Amino acid sequence: MTTAAEGRAIVSDENPFFVTPRGFYRRWLAMLDDHAELQAHVDSLKASTEDEWVPVWRTAGRTHEDRGDALEAQKDYEGARREHLIAKTYYAIARFPWELSPLKRDVSADCARAFRKANAHLDPPVQVVDIPCDGKSIRAHFRAPSASRPVGAVLIMCGADVFKEDRGWASDMCIAEGLAALVMDAPGTGENPFPWAPESVKAWMAAVDWMAARPEVDGNRIGAFGISRGGYSVMQLAGAYPEMIKAVVASAGHPFGYELTPQEMDWVVEGRSRRSLFVYGPPGSPPAFPKWSREKETEIFDRWSLKSLGLVDRITMPTLMINGKNDILAPIGNIYYMLEHGPVTGREARIYPDGGHCAFKYYKEWAPASFKWLADKLSR
Repeated sequence: MTTAAEGRAIVSDENPFFVTPRGFYRRWLAMLDDHAELQAHVDSLKASTEDEWVPVWRTAGRTHEDRGDALEAQKDYEGARREHLIAKTYYAIARFPWELSPLKRDVSADCARAFRKANAHLDPPVQVVDIPCDGKSIRAHFRAPSASRPVGAVLIMCGADVFKEDRGWASDMCIAEGLAALVMDAPGTGENPFPWAPESVKAWMAAVDWMAARPEVDGNRIGAFGISRGGYSVMQLAGAYPEMIKAVVASAGHPFGYELTPQEMDWVVEGRSRRSLFVYGPPGSPPAFPKWSREKETEIFDRWSLKSLGLVDRITMPTLMINGKNDILAPIGNIYYMLEHGPVTGREARIYPDGGHCAFKYYKEWAPASFKWLADKLSR
């Protein structure tokens, strides 16, 4: 099995001053049709520190938000939604990687505002809900199609630096397939108060229980969908709560149980360490991402892997795993590991030979196909 291009690593580029399909902006490329405009904004950047970074992206967001407001006043609701979603995406870039300063929190509020405007005329509407868990409350977005009887539902699980506002498109795809959707920030991000720790899977489990109790939802037909770190979370949830999760789609995800080769370990350390080259907070603040090491990667594996947690054999429901062959952040050895271990049947995979992390280059193919797959599995 070859997990990267012959003879060399294809390392995910975290440089925010370049636009490439598997680079930094892979997180948002599918949400922006005008990549020339994106490139123009990138070309105007002078630094990644928030004093230089936020104004560029906030101005871009404000421009599109104003256009959306004007179209809203003209009752062009489709056009207004399109502009407000673009505004939301630019504000999301401004917020990257998370609300690590007062300025980032301010622009996060801009992002939420633009998202609310984009949803103003959706039918069925987006309901802002609060999920109770251990005396805390997790803010999430819920949608359910109009139906004469309860429908299947999907928990849409976010990752490390993409918030629930950036997964509204997944909710749209659920509705198109006749499924309800609950979109929730991952523990440690956004409006999820739980820390990023293995035991915080209880937050996802609480979300499943909340959905199952909704009158619109058939509690026996609940699935889950996640990308990147969300791809790991969906598999962790599946193993932790197999009695409730009936089908899962994981785009990327790491660690499952596959032990990296020495060459892959070098690539992972290099790829993750590149994030530490850029400061996204105030000038003089430390990088948001630490420099990576073999020891850190081994520690993560020992603490988090599905193998270490004893979950591999508990994932018995239909599972669809997707990734690019050249992903070094979540090497496809993870997929092969899951195909080689656990139940004999029920596990499917799609690997794109020239794809990088999450195969974002092929998002327009695998994303809608994923929800068609979920609709099929949850109808049985």
